Amino acid sequence: MKGNSIVVLVSASSEWQVVRNHFDLPVLDTTPFGEWFESEIKGYPVLFVQGGWGKISAAASTQYAIDRWKPKLVINLGTCGGLEGRVSRGELLLAEQTLVYDIIEQMSDPEDAIKAYAVDVDLSWLKPPYPLEVRRVRMLSADRDILAEDVARLITDYNAVAADWESGAIAWVAKQNQVRCLILRGVSDLVGVEGGEAYGNHAFFVAGTHEVMTRLINSLPGWLSCVEQRDFVVKK
Repeated sequence: MKGNSIVVLVSASSEWQVVRNHFDLPVLDTTPFGEWFESEIKGYPVLFVQGGWGKISAAASTQYAIDRWKPKLVINLGTCGGLEGRVSRGELLLAEQTLVYDIIEQMSDPEDAIKAYAVDVDLSWLKPPYPLEVRRVRMLSADRDILAEDVARLITDYNAVAADWESGAIAWVAKQNQVRCLILRGVSDLVGVEGGEAYGNHAFFVAGTHEVMTRLINSLPGWLSCVEQRDFVVKK
């Protein structure tokens, strides 16, 4: 399987639980970052890997997966917080750019520091039609939930639509390794200038996560149909 596989990274524990329940696997193997298992979708060997939440775990687990399995494609399925008025709850987003916005540089140009980890995600190999309606966006990332006081700035400075904790790290590591990357995120909850609808209400986030992740998992065979097949071994 090594060298021809596809790795599906799933970050947050709530997201991973939906994956576990979907495949109904009683026993899983482990990595330093969580659980993983093998499957086969449309003839493609697929490894589902729990990457862990936040940029540190996301970067480390992405590099670990690339080093161990040498995949041709890394897919990240997950949730994100949407900016109220800019996106709808439940909307599915395809990251064509990623940007880490919580880097604070005070010795030189702060924008240069932000640009250093920004990624234009190459999606030229992903051939439509797509299995689901998605919106191509710049996905922002930070090691924190969106702060209400940051909403206006994120829209003004970065034309932000949504943000998560991991996409920026995953895209950057994949690019450094010259591995194709597909990041699909669904909006589980909205954040506005008065706060977030899931803040202090974890059950709301869990419910939104279940809806988003179920749709993304069910659409995975369709997304693999959009992949150029020349670099992959498809089992007959």
